[in-house]
Amino acid sequence: MKSLHVPSNVNIKPPALIAHRGYALRYPENTEESLQAAIGAGAGYLEFDIQLTADGVPVLMHDADFWRTARVDRSVLDMTIEQVKEIWVNETARLGPEFFEVYVPTLREAVELLMASPRVKAFVEIKRESLRKFGATPVVEGVLEAVQPMVSRSVIISFDLDALRTARELGAHGIGWVLGDWSPETRAAAEQLGPEYLFCDYRMIPDDAEGLWAGEWEWALYEIVDPDLALTLTAFGARFIETMAIGEMLTDLRLAPGT
Repeated sequence: MKSLHVPSNVNIKPPALIAHRGYALRYPENTEESLQAAIGAGAGYLEFDIQLTADGVPVLMHDADFWRTARVDRSVLDMTIEQVKEIWVNETARLGPEFFEVYVPTLREAVELLMASPRVKAFVEIKRESLRKFGATPVVEGVLEAVQPMVSRSVIISFDLDALRTARELGAHGIGWVLGDWSPETRAAAEQLGPEYLFCDYRMIPDDAEGLWAGEWEWALYEIVDPDLALTLTAFGARFIETMAIGEMLTDLRLAPGT
């Protein structure tokens, strides 16, 4: 797969680009600022992560703790939403002092932001730390309740199969499984689950793979910031390419929607 070559004169239909944690290359990830910047850059699809607070509020966070984004050694799983809202997630260690008073949004706040952009769809990833602590049903119920105003353009994704089964039972419009490995057992589990989407780190695909697994699902590969690689993976069978560099990727005319 990694040696697949796509001639420069071949016209490949551009993939659909998913803004990974918003415009995370240049903005604090999983924040309203990052989501709004991704929409402003032209993103048609957003992906963001969900953890649950101690009082049951779904919020946009990848990690269960605040160390990487705020240098605060506390877990969101043990905090109320009021306590969470006191922390700035400016990502100073990565982005420098550019951002000030950036807060963790609730899922409801993210949905309100997206309601103003009806063309944008969301992939909502439920993280395993919250599922382990609170259980699949309470977490999925809270997420589905929050996305209800835009449920028809929201897809619930997760590494956790039980969460996805629960989401489907509770009426999710679509589900996507984020693969933890590339193996015959995982392929069999995907066929049994039958999700609308399969997400995969492209580096996990073996060199000798002849193609992506055939199925009713669409493939989304991540994390890609190189347009040539995005087109190569599209030729290999990916419909979606997930990137933190949504603005830079969309400046390449080969990736522009409708080309």
